[in-house]
Amino acid sequence: MGTEDLITKARAGNNRAFEALTQPYRRELQVYCYRILGSFQDAEDALQDTLLSAWQGLSGFEERASLRTWLYRIATNRCLNARRSASRRKAKEWDVPGVEPPEPTRLGEVPWLQPYPDSQLEGVIDLSPGPDVRYEQTESISLAFVTALQLLPPRQLAVLVLRDVLGFHADEVAEMLDSTVESINSALKRARAALDTKLPRVRAPAVDSSLEDAIVAKFVAAYESSDLDSLIALLTDDVFISMPPLPFEYEGREPASRFFAGIFGSGRTFDLLPTRANGQPALGAYVRASTGTSHGVGLFVLTLAGNEISALTRFENTVLPWFGLPRSIPGR
Repeated sequence: MGTEDLITKARAGNNRAFEALTQPYRRELQVYCYRILGSFQDAEDALQDTLLSAWQGLSGFEERASLRTWLYRIATNRCLNARRSASRRKAKEWDVPGVEPPEPTRLGEVPWLQPYPDSQLEGVIDLSPGPDVRYEQTESISLAFVTALQLLPPRQLAVLVLRDVLGFHADEVAEMLDSTVESINSALKRARAALDTKLPRVRAPAVDSSLEDAIVAKFVAAYESSDLDSLIALLTDDVFISMPPLPFEYEGREPASRFFAGIFGSGRTFDLLPTRANGQPALGAYVRASTGTSHGVGLFVLTLAGNEISALTRFENTVLPWFGLPRSIPGR
């Protein structure tokens, strides 16, 4: 059945026709919402709001633009509203039992950041973007990139993602945002300049390469054996550690050493299970208990630079189910 027939049936109230119309765009819309919002949960909520609005407003779709562009227009408006709400969220208090954190280097500005499972990226990262893209698809889903986006004003953020990540033309973006091409170009110029100051320029090993595997294996061995010296030897001099929704951030080997010394000094020992998030290696972290069961306490996402780890982001254990990881595992 062709698109015109599906639109006609959907406008007449046919749910299956609407699902057939929108299904090809749902995953890419969710990833788009995630880039804007930095939160996997918020992105899913924004996607559902977008689809509901599209269903309710399909009679107003005039077909001057493609259905995909029309859906992105709706998603952009929903995301900008949600983004303003997210920016008002407060950071969480330190709650790691038995561990007193060292003085942080600074407090983070993006406590709402969440990881995005690689399993949800299938078929999205491989999409051929428009001709005006500035960033590679894998780079534009990385934690560093998504975090840097969150520090931009919402409108500039949307313009940059639509133009430089997805490759929409300036006139298409102007239509989406009820603006002018001149205004869009101005916002894009400011967003690019701001992002260049916030985005680290590191070259990671190829995804699933032997080098990546080797670095991750060394990290697992050091962390599971509480070998502080071996762990710190894997880190770059300017390594960056963050743990949203906790605001504590540590930059540099010496602060990182103090942080991990506190973790290992608490007597807690860990098992780590591999997964992937944001196109990067990730590890579910489980604390070993005297009962013989290890309980999930969080997820580590590693950012690699050459043969070292340049950043480590720790998320709460509530994200584990998104990655197909259990809440607990038998002790090893």
